[in-house]
Amino acid sequence: MARRENSLSIQIPAFAGADRSITPSSGKLAAAMLKPIPWERTRAVAELGAGTGTITKHIRAAAGADTRVILFEKDPYLRRKLKGNFMNYTCYPDCSCLLHSLRQEGVQSLDCIISGLPFFNFPQEVRDRLIAEIVASLKEEGLFIAFQYSQQMKRQLNEHFDILDIRFVPMNLPPAFVYVCRKKGGRP
Repeated sequence: MARRENSLSIQIPAFAGADRSITPSSGKLAAAMLKPIPWERTRAVAELGAGTGTITKHIRAAAGADTRVILFEKDPYLRRKLKGNFMNYTCYPDCSCLLHSLRQEGVQSLDCIISGLPFFNFPQEVRDRLIAEIVASLKEEGLFIAFQYSQQMKRQLNEHFDILDIRFVPMNLPPAFVYVCRKKGGRP
């Protein structure tokens, strides 16, 4: 069973495991994702697909007191848990409306977007919309850091970003690839 809010909305199956890992992300995965972020200069960050908040906990530990953190989680149950566990962060249901959500928050652009979305599970039209929203939301030298369970998104990411690194994290179940990308047009 899948819910659908609009034609480009991300569909989340009503049963567990269809588009998520069977276990929460590991601390090793969170560390690989957060290490490249220059937290001392990071003023606004978004996490797409925040899920159970495993990576969000590490964001909270790394982010400065003035860093604005905006979470996105489609699942209503998980979103309620995130709101309860991370009361200083706002949480929105649909990252395909990322720009609109940033306007609501009074945030002009993001220094970094961290993603746990299973891009390759989405139809191409949804992937294209999400990537367009991500690119438009990042500042010029903004980072996009995403974990995936394969390298199938490399080509599409390379069209829109400079891929700085792809890190393999074997100590995660399942093992994952972390893409560290910079918005094209940023510094060399």
